Amino acid sequence: MLRRSDNSPIRYKRVAEADEKEVPWDEIAKGYEYEKDHFVVLSEKDLERVKIASTQTVDIKEFVKLEEIDPMFFDEPYYLAPEKGGDKAYVLLREALKKSGKVGIAKVVIKTREHLAAVKPLDKALVLELMHFADELVDTNELKLPGDVKVGQKEMNMAESLIEGMTDKWDPEKFKDEYREAVMQMIEEKIAAGGKELPAAKGKAKKATNVVDLVAVLQQSLNQAKRGKSKPEKKRKKAA
Repeated sequence: MLRRSDNSPIRYKRVAEADEKEVPWDEIAKGYEYEKDHFVVLSEKDLERVKIASTQTVDIKEFVKLEEIDPMFFDEPYYLAPEKGGDKAYVLLREALKKSGKVGIAKVVIKTREHLAAVKPLDKALVLELMHFADELVDTNELKLPGDVKVGQKEMNMAESLIEGMTDKWDPEKFKDEYREAVMQMIEEKIAAGGKELPAAKGKAKKATNVVDLVAVLQQSLNQAKRGKSKPEKKRKKAA
């Protein structure tokens, strides 16, 4: 973020709510709000008492079937690599997991914080995927979700046809972050223009709405899926 007048970068300041004065680091303490506007201050000694050492080890607690784990629990994956002399144990665990169809549920400490994690085989690698603890996930019972709603057979057939018509083999390379690519292209164009304002984009974006006609969206998607599948079939016939 920059100041418009001179492109000076903006720095963020730590300001106290009581008097709006900036607070230097040596005057900042950590605390926990146990009641509204009531805090207990935690010193470095307090935190040292519960500090968990980062041992760089993965402590596997048990093995479970992968399909038994709700995907909502998975968070962030990391590749695991063996240390010197650990190749045999690495391969042994990887191949045993592949044959069993199970994953290792482990505890691991990263930057003094304990994480739940799953150890999975992936091709020739072992992957450590950090997981959420159960109390970190929102209970769906707390959400206002629709109950039993009568759905017409025609609409259900349309939804099923859409899924069937758009079913394909998973290929992550097909999907790109189009917004990021567009932003980077715009930045390159602006650099080439010497920082000058670029011409306005053609066309207007549609306004967002909270109400969606799902049946109409399904029908539109189904029509597009049918058109998309008809073209490759013609090409294959010509090639034959």
